[in-house]
Order: sequence, then structure tokens, then C-alpha cells
Amino acid sequence: QLQLVASGGGSVQAGGSLRLSCAASGDTSSRYCMGWFRQASGKQREWVSLIKADGTTDYEDFVKGRFTISQDNAKDKLYLEMDSLKPEDTAMYYCAADRGASNGYCYISQYRYNYWGQGTQVTVSP
Repeated sequence: QLQLVASGGGSVQAGGSLRLSCAASGDTSSRYCMGWFRQASGKQREWVSLIKADGTTDYEDFVKGRFTISQDNAKDKLYLEMDSLKPEDTAMYYCAADRGASNGYCYISQYRYNYWGQGTQVTVSP
């Protein structure tokens, strides 16, 4: 079992930056795919970024070049550095974990992720 707690959300103006954190506890010795998802009001939850156990990262097109995912395994923490924020980035952001495929592949579907943080709100004003 893995417990995740997300933090770091807030309100910023367009062009600003925020750094989200996700603290993991429990079975942190296992290797997981770690991801960030977001859900805007009235919309479905969507994948934002993921990082594999080997450190490989991937991003949805709408955040490429603006967001950076990273993890500190020693501290059992996942991060999402968000720069050049836009009003359309306004959403509840969730961190999530999944064991992934046996070959190390990490899925982007939210339905593959078994462990979720509680979400942290990001609001970007024009």
C-alpha cells in the first residue's frame, strides 16, 4: 500500500510559477510509475505528466516546455514545477502511483493508477 499527500497549490497570475509536491509513505521501497493528473471544473480528469522508476519523463503536449516533473527518492517525494502558467491550467491537481507494466512501461490512463493523493487546487488568473 502507498499513501500520497499532495500540496503546493495556490493562486497565481498568468505567467507565474508554482511547485507542487507529493509526499509518499507506506510501501515506498517498491518501484512505481508516478504521475500528475488534473481536473478542471466540469471536465474530466486528464493526464499531465509521468515519471518512470528509471527517471524517464513524459508530458502531455499542452504542458511541454512549461512543466517539469521530478522525484526525490531519498525523500519519497514527487514534484511538479509549473512555469508560465496560463488560466487554462486552473484545475485540481492530483498525484498518483501505479506499478506499471512488467517491462517498465507506464500508462497515462487514470484508470491504471491505484494510488491517489487528495488533490491540490491551482488557480491561475488572467
